[in-house]
Amino acid sequence: MELQLIHSKIHEIRGVRVMLDADLAELYGVETKALKRAVKRNIARFPADFMFELTQNEWDNLRCQIGTSSWGGARYPPFAFTEHGVAMLSGVLNSQKAIETNIAIFRAFIALRHYAHTYAELSQKITELEAKYDAEIADIHEALTQLAPPDKDPDAWENRPRIGFKP
Repeated sequence: MELQLIHSKIHEIRGVRVMLDADLAELYGVETKALKRAVKRNIARFPADFMFELTQNEWDNLRCQIGTSSWGGARYPPFAFTEHGVAMLSGVLNSQKAIETNIAIFRAFIALRHYAHTYAELSQKITELEAKYDAEIADIHEALTQLAPPDKDPDAWENRPRIGFKP
């Protein structure tokens, strides 16, 4: 399964990376209502930090971001599954396709975590370089200011002799 496809289905909601029930159902090759039914039958496996239902406001905002039509589709806000919730789904949906899909999804979450870690390191290095070179640039600016001739009287521009036609 293509990691890029899975990456596009991972959203950040409430500060957590999640996948929506419809996207997971599509990847698993089952209907969304079948996935939701299986989850509801095994609700004890899905505590709040594994899965939560989006509020109507969150769903409306997300629908605007991903360009989903308001015609048809889900009547109720979707379930959002965290990485651990996706792991728990493998026990609920026990098929070969579910196992293969879970492996691909975990690889996508691991790649995102690696990317975030690399990004944090790069951001820290850039901040360090900015601090180092900002001080050096300030020193260069101060040296140039000391070497420059002193500014003339600012009013001198207005009091200069006129050149050209005088009425």
